[in-house]
Amino acid sequence: MISRDDAFALLVKHVPEPALQAHCLESEAVLRALAAHLGQNRDLWALTGLLHDLDYASTKDNPGRHGLDAAEMLEGSLPVDALDAIRAHNFEHTGFAPSTPLDFALRCGETVTGLIHAGALVRPTRLDGMDAKSLKKKMKDKAFAASVNRETIGECQKLGLEQAEFFTLAIAAVAGVAGQVGLA
Repeated sequence: MISRDDAFALLVKHVPEPALQAHCLESEAVLRALAAHLGQNRDLWALTGLLHDLDYASTKDNPGRHGLDAAEMLEGSLPVDALDAIRAHNFEHTGFAPSTPLDFALRCGETVTGLIHAGALVRPTRLDGMDAKSLKKKMKDKAFAASVNRETIGECQKLGLEQAEFFTLAIAAVAGVAGQVGLA
């Protein structure tokens, strides 16, 4: 399995956009927290979160390839279950259906980062004091962070997590990397 340092170097090489790098770092943190909570392999889940959008720059005009190309790029660097999760995170375009806890964790975990990040940017205290209740309000407002797929966030239930518990866990995870993603 690829080391965290090598994975980060790969991310920087293939994902030049700082905002997308921040999203990947946030996804890594959320996936690590989910793995810890669910008794899964923290390093594997974190690397899957970090690298899931590795192909975004090259597939942004061809969404049907997003996730598929990343999995091909990572062949031999991550186990099959991680590659499958990367393929499944863009199910709506690839048709590669999610089926495992890692698949659903990546889908809901990487998606909730958009809601958390946007929510933090409009708060004077950023992530400090953000809680599940305030994030739930933002989620109900369809105009706020409109591109964030609320149904995908709801897939946290497939992991046995209620929305409030998932939000609390994800907010804390993103807060842990706030200084690296422009939210400090």
